[in-house]
Amino acid sequence: MKKFFITLAIILGVLAVLAMAFFVGIGYYLSPQSKLEKADAIVVISGGQTTSRADKGIDLYKQGYSKNIIFSGAALDDGPSNAAAMQQQALSAGINARVIYTDESSQDTYQNAVNSKEILQKLNEKKIILVTSPYHQRRAYETFKQVLGQDYTILNASAFDDRWSKSRWWEKGFAFNITLSESAKLFYILVTGNYK
Repeated sequence: MKKFFITLAIILGVLAVLAMAFFVGIGYYLSPQSKLEKADAIVVISGGQTTSRADKGIDLYKQGYSKNIIFSGAALDDGPSNAAAMQQQALSAGINARVIYTDESSQDTYQNAVNSKEILQKLNEKKIILVTSPYHQRRAYETFKQVLGQDYTILNASAFDDRWSKSRWWEKGFAFNITLSESAKLFYILVTGNYK
């Protein structure tokens, strides 16, 4: 009987360690980061902390990672679209209007991918750096990969979001909730194949 309890304690201990590793690992899984190299276009999709996302795309452009930048995102209200706001941010940062492309109609990640693909096809570009918030990066990557297809290369580069940390996502209300939400959405698209 004593041997049984020792074995049970070991099994429960191993399961606890695995559960903790899975729990902590969720943040890292949601936020894949690529070793950056030059690409044909930087694609920035709007959403949480859109200004920070645009800043990341602008910074990457200024570092010479791409010759084009695409901003994607509709308006949240009756005002200008997120894409137009990011474009203005880029213009104010000194980026030439001729290298900026906008998609002002996308209202979700799937539409971001579909409409960005149309722009990329017109430009005949196949390699992109995808910029979004870190907690959204994996789902955006999987969606873009599905929509763009095998002929495209996607590199991941998340913007900074002061509300979320991949190593401590469970400590704050917003971070905890958005992590669970993104995990559920990601699980859904991967299991069902429905990216819309």
